[in-house]
Amino acid sequence: MCQVDEDYHEQLQPAEGPSVSKKCVKCKEAPAAVVIRAGDTFCRGCFKEYFIHKFRAMLGKNRVIFPGEKVLLAVSGGPSSCSMLRQVQEGLSQNAHKKLRFLPGIVFIDGGAVGQSVEDRQRTLAELQAVFKATGFPFHMVPLEQVLDLPSSVLAAGPALSEQPASAYKAAVDHFIQSDSRSSAPPRQQEETSLPRVQESQRQLLQQLIGSAKTLTAREDLLNTLRQHLLVHTARTEGYSKLMLGDNCTRLAVKLLTSISLGRGAQLAQDTGFSDSRYGDTILVRPMRDYSAKEIAYYNRMFSVPSVFLPSLDTKTTDKSSIQRLTESFVTTLQADFPSTVSTIYRTSEKLQTACRSSSTADPCDRCLLCMCALDTAVEKASAFRATLISEQLSQTRSPGGSGAEIPRQNSAPVEPEPPAPSGGCCSSGGENCVKAASGGGCCSSAKAPETGDLRSLLCYSCKLTVKDMSSVERLPQYILSEAHRRQRRSQMREEISEFLLEDEDDGDEGH
Repeated sequence: MCQVDEDYHEQLQPAEGPSVSKKCVKCKEAPAAVVIRAGDTFCRGCFKEYFIHKFRAMLGKNRVIFPGEKVLLAVSGGPSSCSMLRQVQEGLSQNAHKKLRFLPGIVFIDGGAVGQSVEDRQRTLAELQAVFKATGFPFHMVPLEQVLDLPSSVLAAGPALSEQPASAYKAAVDHFIQSDSRSSAPPRQQEETSLPRVQESQRQLLQQLIGSAKTLTAREDLLNTLRQHLLVHTARTEGYSKLMLGDNCTRLAVKLLTSISLGRGAQLAQDTGFSDSRYGDTILVRPMRDYSAKEIAYYNRMFSVPSVFLPSLDTKTTDKSSIQRLTESFVTTLQADFPSTVSTIYRTSEKLQTACRSSSTADPCDRCLLCMCALDTAVEKASAFRATLISEQLSQTRSPGGSGAEIPRQNSAPVEPEPPAPSGGCCSSGGENCVKAASGGGCCSSAKAPETGDLRSLLCYSCKLTVKDMSSVERLPQYILSEAHRRQRRSQMREEISEFLLEDEDDGDEGH
């Protein structure tokens, strides 16, 4: 212990940390106002220029969005998506140095039915509506309950956009500048789509659907999939060819490790890349992927960017409540001690490429029914995936002993015998007067709700795990069940006429 009479030979000096009293590293004149990383100190003006330049450089480097295209901004109300909205506003202003040349719109998916009361939901919508009206852009506020009424065409990839040469982008820019200078049309009037009234029955069905997943990991994954389906459907119906997401660098680093933990290694390039063309006619872009959460928080704080907090499924939960929550806690804690953690994970994701067929060129029947990525389950017999399937099948079979007791499975739904595929039209929903049911063949209406085994054959490995955690697949929206039935019928029809079909190699030989 320290003594009163103790004599210290050397006077202790406090450790020097990053101080905002240093000069800006860019202009070398103004005092620094923000410290992004060790040695990277910016003044207020230089930090704003740095932030804006990074956004426009990301769009200019990839050249995915052409001049005059309609781009739908998916704004969730969080800091990252609201910062993305502000960057688009800055880029479209009259005094912008390098003006953006696309036509933006805003979409907000209201998921308040899961985790929010009616009063909190209305208050959140009012706050976001005021933010969207201030931008002057057309906006659409869509309740998540509408995912129950989507058409099955959402799960069918549209015609993929043809790749254009690099010279086409420059020609499109020149044409847009000439047409913009000649035209003196007044600016577009702001269009807004008010939130439609949601029936209580739809809200309850959505809650039952999310609640049918037994784990929080499966619930979050299912909710993100349904939200993405609704975003793509809104973009298609409103005529937008690009969908801009607000995923930042920190979020993508967490998403990368989470996807690997959930078995989505084959889809990493699409889940974390700048552009995602799995839906064909609607391309998803992530222009905020170079920003860290710290940079976005500083920018929103310094330049008063409004954002609205929306509780999610993992709000106020423990770190071990789900795989997503645990991964986020691990990355953020490690980032606090080692500031290069997020950037290292993020840069690694840019080098990853999938070995399976691209989702944009895959056959519709070779895509996952939920995430629309190319199926990764077509592997060799001597693989870890096949070993997992064999182990699962053995655990579900009855023991050869006299007891005949089935090996118990934890939290699993009862498996019913698989009905034969129907050959005619569907009967009434009740099925009481169904001729097939009377003959012992099973009601044809059961084809609308495929068995778990049938449905899982149409899914990738990760989505298989999500459906496996659901108590009943009948809770899924009707458009998913209808598309599953259509694919099963198509596959069955292909097997019936397989001996009359020509192989691809034979077609190529005949062409020569």
